[in-house]
Amino acid sequence: MISVVVLTKNEEKNIEACLKTLKWCDEIVIVDDYSEDGTIGKCQMSNVKCQIYEKHLNGDFASQRNFGLEKTRGDWVLFVDADERVSPQLRAEIKSVVSEQRSVISGYYLRREDRIWGRVLKHGETTNVRLLRLAKKTAGTWKRRVDEYWGIAGQTDILKNPLIHYPHQTISEFLESINFFSSLNAQAFYDEGKRTTLLDWFKPPVKFIQNWIFRLGFLDGMPGFTVALMMSFHSFLVRAKLYLLWKREGGWRR
Repeated sequence: MISVVVLTKNEEKNIEACLKTLKWCDEIVIVDDYSEDGTIGKCQMSNVKCQIYEKHLNGDFASQRNFGLEKTRGDWVLFVDADERVSPQLRAEIKSVVSEQRSVISGYYLRREDRIWGRVLKHGETTNVRLLRLAKKTAGTWKRRVDEYWGIAGQTDILKNPLIHYPHQTISEFLESINFFSSLNAQAFYDEGKRTTLLDWFKPPVKFIQNWIFRLGFLDGMPGFTVALMMSFHSFLVRAKLYLLWKREGGWRR
């Protein structure tokens, strides 16, 4: 039995298309962060049967995912975000590896393919993303509040077919996402006792140069340029917000 968990928050633009690619799963669990748009209505009105739970995120993605994990009944659990799609090829591959019942494999990494503004990104750091999203339910739990990861025990493998990702379909969405996640990252680093060093201030421009030039982001045209610039800006915001957190608490020393 394969269960899938989808985290949502104001995803009325994405959730229907996402659910259509998950109809083959034995169980669909939605964990919604009290959406203020039509997300829940879209889930209820779709022809895909879902179990819907509401839980405040409170800036803790690991807790949200672990809550969803607890609600599932399948032997295997797949995690998919609302702006992601499972292609027929990936669906077939997932069914195949799960049916093999290879006990030595506890989880699988999924390669993610970003499609932004009608273009598939083939360069830059996002093309190297590998996410552990499919695993046996009892293999482990999610850790860290942001940039969370599934800490499972046992061997892992990588699936060949990508998880299709449609992120930041407008500049406004991109900026809102960067502002939100940079705040969470800064707070997480602060709680971990990390500080902004002099070297850290050089990382944002270096990140842009790496993605735009050395990782050939320029070959992806304007979408590639925008992603490289925004990822650099995110890097800067994390460090600036971390600096301000320490300064506010009186823990900063020049």
